Amino acid sequence: MSGYFAGLDWASTTHAVCIIDEHGGVQREFEIAHTAAGLSELVRHLKRFGTPPIAIERPSGLLVDTLVEAGFTVVPIHPNVVKATRPRYRSHGAKSDASDAYLLADLLRTDGHRFKPLAPQSDELRALRALVRGRDDLLATRVQLANQLHALLESFWPGAAEIFADIASPIAVAFIERYPTPEAAARLGPKRLAAFCAQHAYCGRRPIEELLARLQRAPASACAELEMEAKGELARALARTLRGLLEQQRALSSRIEHHVAELEDGRLLMSFPRAGRICAAQLLAEIGTVRERFTSEAHLAAEAGVAPLTFASGKSKAVAFRFSCNHRLRAALTCLADNSRHASPWAAAVYARARARGCDHPHATRILARAWTRVIWRAWQDRKPYDPTRHRAAQHLVPTITG
Repeated sequence: MSGYFAGLDWASTTHAVCIIDEHGGVQREFEIAHTAAGLSELVRHLKRFGTPPIAIERPSGLLVDTLVEAGFTVVPIHPNVVKATRPRYRSHGAKSDASDAYLLADLLRTDGHRFKPLAPQSDELRALRALVRGRDDLLATRVQLANQLHALLESFWPGAAEIFADIASPIAVAFIERYPTPEAAARLGPKRLAAFCAQHAYCGRRPIEELLARLQRAPASACAELEMEAKGELARALARTLRGLLEQQRALSSRIEHHVAELEDGRLLMSFPRAGRICAAQLLAEIGTVRERFTSEAHLAAEAGVAPLTFASGKSKAVAFRFSCNHRLRAALTCLADNSRHASPWAAAVYARARARGCDHPHATRILARAWTRVIWRAWQDRKPYDPTRHRAAQHLVPTITG
């Protein structure tokens, strides 16, 4: 320990830095630019004080990577903690980057034992996390574009939005590209629609006659010719954009599936019922490979947002939904829980009991996800794949369910 503590307030173009001693006295305050030269200057200034631990609000990014690679201990402090601590240093409501940098450094000095230093992940894990989060962001963009396309079609060509179940599916996108307006589909009959469906490998869920009926019974458009052409061109542009997103999403999914299967922890998470490769990759990307990161299964459940918050004072007690959490981890864990109830009798029983108590589907899924965190944490700590024969709760429930 160097006897010094640093706080860094992250910004988009410049970063405020404050270095204090063990008594809280300010030794140096400065700003550095978010450039290659600025980051090199930051490392030089910090090393003049040895290798002081650095408190920062964001746990990832180029700046954090630079500090970790330079040998510094980086301690993430949640922004909510910083916000709640400001009245401890000043009664007025003003704030500045410099004052927050000092606050972070002093929090690290006085309460550093409460925060965990950032544990750097392996290159393989960081690569997987980048792929998974990028795919998830593409999926969110796809949903946004699909909603925009659906709203546009409802205004002038509602039949094209109703003919197939999912407007963001490859065949629906291809249909809109081929028939962007009612006039373009005016001569579309059963034979032509059947040929189109065969060309695009339609699954055959609905007969061709039913698809054509959906298209024809939709309300007719009242748009003028020029407006119809303009909206048709926009619909075709959105469909082409969606097609490109779908292709990139498939490519990323394939790469993720290959990557996670090569990792030992990936195969461990894939061993859970109906986890699949994508869901296992999402879990692994957020949990990481550093076992010391979570001290208990309760810690993991809180991070994933599947454990409720309890407020108790005197005779009053209330339980509330946990909003502050890793939302990506919660989505992955609840996805695993929802899928698992179709393959695991124990998971189905936990879910059924929650529904019987009056919980709706999302609440019951979170309860099941909370139960799975105990099993996942134990398997993760022991580095052993899931084995239902060693899952005591599942073994106790199986005779009851099947008997």
